[in-house]
Amino acid sequence: MRDIHHFINGQSVTGTSGRFGDVFNPNTGEVQARVQLATEAEMDRAVQAAQAAFEGWSSVNPQRRARVMFEFKRLVEANMGELAELLSSEHGKVIADSKGDVQRGLEVIEFACGIPHAVKGEYTWGAGPGIDVYSMRQPLGVVAGITPFNFPAMIPMWMFGVAIAVGNTFILKPSERDPSVPVRLAELMMEAGAPAGVLNVVHGDKTAVDAILTHPQVHAVSFVGSSDIANYVYQTGAAHGKRVQAMGGAKNHGIVLPDADMDQVVKDLSGAAFGSAGERCMALPVVVPVGDKTADILRERMIAEIETLKVGISTDDGAHYGPVVTAQHKARVEGWIDQGVQDGAELVVDGRGFTLQGHENGYFVGPSLFDHVKPEMDSYKEEIFGPVLQIVRAQSFEEALALPSTHQYGNGVAIFTQNGRAARDFAARVNVGMVGINVPIPVPVAYHTFGGWKRSAFGDTNQHGMEGVKFWTKVKTVTARWPDSELEHADSSFVIPTMG
Repeated sequence: MRDIHHFINGQSVTGTSGRFGDVFNPNTGEVQARVQLATEAEMDRAVQAAQAAFEGWSSVNPQRRARVMFEFKRLVEANMGELAELLSSEHGKVIADSKGDVQRGLEVIEFACGIPHAVKGEYTWGAGPGIDVYSMRQPLGVVAGITPFNFPAMIPMWMFGVAIAVGNTFILKPSERDPSVPVRLAELMMEAGAPAGVLNVVHGDKTAVDAILTHPQVHAVSFVGSSDIANYVYQTGAAHGKRVQAMGGAKNHGIVLPDADMDQVVKDLSGAAFGSAGERCMALPVVVPVGDKTADILRERMIAEIETLKVGISTDDGAHYGPVVTAQHKARVEGWIDQGVQDGAELVVDGRGFTLQGHENGYFVGPSLFDHVKPEMDSYKEEIFGPVLQIVRAQSFEEALALPSTHQYGNGVAIFTQNGRAARDFAARVNVGMVGINVPIPVPVAYHTFGGWKRSAFGDTNQHGMEGVKFWTKVKTVTARWPDSELEHADSSFVIPTMG
């Protein structure tokens, strides 16, 4: 049985807790490895390694740090096939999707390659008589990221890419369900030229999370996961004086107006709802057709589209999506399908009980489609996080607009229409953090910023882009006066200085 170790101070470190988590192959249901679960002492060891590395790394000029990012990007690209296969073997997503996972992370690394420009600061010459004012962005110190199972490459790179580039040192606590890719990324970061201790990976459960949130030398924490845990991370981290950005759950809606290009809508919904088995916080699990005619057409077209989908093992090039990550998650998704039936929604396509010949013990869930879902239903209110699409019919634009705006989650939303005025009005008024116009999964490009509203995000700073730079740095402002001569002295003043 293979053991997955911690990565601390540039080397593999065997855990001492005696506690392990099983890492499954979702395609077969077999345990393929054990991941070691850290103690508080092991987390402290990683923090001390990061603290020791901070002074040297933060004093490296931004251009040289950017060169490490360039080399890291090259190494990840060179090892793309290995990383994708490793990711798929533990997560279950198909290889092409795993490559996309890695590539979306690399886009933030590409942004981090331009970090010298992003941390330039500001300067005002002559702000007052002989006075100049300038600001500088400085790193915080030791910082940390706690990442989920659904994007074991992308989300860690979203976090540590910018954090390390601006001069911090980093502790990564990845999901214990698919922990191998984060370790491999840390190895590649060292190979790229980052000193030992700059990027550390510590595996664990709540013990490790709490050790991060309460450690006095950890200055900022970024988190992605469920909303309840995101709230816990935010409250606990903030109570211990840390900056925290905690991204939670989602229930993203796709609004379909009668003039939408239905051919494109059906294709977009199929990929956005069922891709990666629906295990995406930016998946599109709710579609809101406006008007019964639109709904009836969409329903029939989606039934036909679902019939073309192929569920397969993660290495099947012809599969549209693979298994979900664990047996427990499979049971959870199917439990939500049960709940939707109990709620009174019409189950049009039933994905429960799906099995794949030769892989009967794999964690597969077939695509499911509900119609006549109502806002008061529990299955609508909560995040299912599986290959389940719900149709919620609306009779007007205003009713459709209200559904995502009043939902407890506010991560992403999309509108499908050929009416520019309607799209513009919707984008301005909808109470959601990220909006797509004829774009089903509106994840912003890396030089913009990612973040939801309401129970989809806790904290006031988003991920990556310039918001990420702000989160991982602190601003120091300097006001300087240089007298014309050594003999020039100002009289004492007992009032607040002004620049007049």
